[in-house]
Amino acid sequence: MNVDIITIGDELLIGQTVNTNAAWIGQQLSLNGMNIARSTTISDSKEEILAAITEAFERSQLIIVTGGLGPTKDDITKETLCDFFDSELELKQDVLKRIESYFAAKGRDMLPANIKQAELPKDCIVLDNHLGTASGMWFKRNGKVLVSMPGVPYEMKALMENEVIPRAVDYFGVKGMYHQTLMTTGIGESALAAKIASWEDRIYKDGLSLAYLPSPGIVKLRLTSKRGAQDKQLIDDYFEELEKELPHYVYGKNGVTIYEAVSSILRKNNATLSTVESCTGGLLAHSFVQFQGASDFFQGGLLTYSNALKIALASVAPLTLENHGAVSEPVVKAMALGGQKKLQTTFCIAISGIAGPDGGTADKPVGTVWIALATPKEVIAERFQIGNNRTRNIEIACLLAANMLRKYLNK
Repeated sequence: MNVDIITIGDELLIGQTVNTNAAWIGQQLSLNGMNIARSTTISDSKEEILAAITEAFERSQLIIVTGGLGPTKDDITKETLCDFFDSELELKQDVLKRIESYFAAKGRDMLPANIKQAELPKDCIVLDNHLGTASGMWFKRNGKVLVSMPGVPYEMKALMENEVIPRAVDYFGVKGMYHQTLMTTGIGESALAAKIASWEDRIYKDGLSLAYLPSPGIVKLRLTSKRGAQDKQLIDDYFEELEKELPHYVYGKNGVTIYEAVSSILRKNNATLSTVESCTGGLLAHSFVQFQGASDFFQGGLLTYSNALKIALASVAPLTLENHGAVSEPVVKAMALGGQKKLQTTFCIAISGIAGPDGGTADKPVGTVWIALATPKEVIAERFQIGNNRTRNIEIACLLAANMLRKYLNK
């Protein structure tokens, strides 16, 4: 079955708000066996909405619409849908009570505009939104379905998961697909594809499909079976094969971050970690502590952006900085050792680099990063040449640092 996704909002068209809703909806529906025929973003006008849903009804069995359901006068989706389905608005008492309870729970007064949100098309099935005041709506016409939902992402996701997907799967009788995702870092998409070419040929022969999903510093491999969960063991076996063949790059499955993977290993080994950061400005420490239970292994971090603080906090010798510069193997090793000693941890990761966009030299161009790992037995260091984008350089440097520790722990 085909699906059209229509997102409404001028803020989406001009880039003021990033359209994450369409991507998430497409992903979730495709995993449930539905084919996304088209995704369209339109302005909040009656003419554009009518044109988009009229065209969508000619092409698809399910039409998903988000946006334009707020309490202000410029939100006109409900009225436009009434015109399309030859319906009229009526006050839904049960919806009004839910909205009243919503404001009462927050200790806020309900405005007349919010009361109007209980006015919904007479002929729709109301989908209760327990996280906000705009209800979802389910319309049927000639065996096809249009669903309208609020554009607030967390409200939309709750409605999709609790109402829309279960209803659509049941109504259209679609069978869900089964997929698993393998997480890799430290290798680019093309290089990874070359390494697993024969493996990829075999998975196609077994009726599976493969998608490469690259993002800065990470490439996800998603295996999908249209036959459903009956292929779970087959997919698990294929991924286990890659984990054994590419241990330097494979760090987990299904969206786990490199930081979660490393955290788990540290806990199992009763080991502790600290960080000393220069060019990454504390992002590495933040990446480890954003998950619950970080205090089990993470002791703290030193932010030594200046040479003076490298000396004062991480005990880097002034002469080492003078002779080699801040972005060098001797300095980053000294930073790691100084942090390990001061914070008394099993491991300490240190990063120093030139994030850009300026500050590079012929010997040390923008994107040069040195990473060191102090362990109970030794200090290892490696130089990386990342790129020219400051934000991406910082993010990837942290990924590389975490992966250096992961590889050491697993060797």
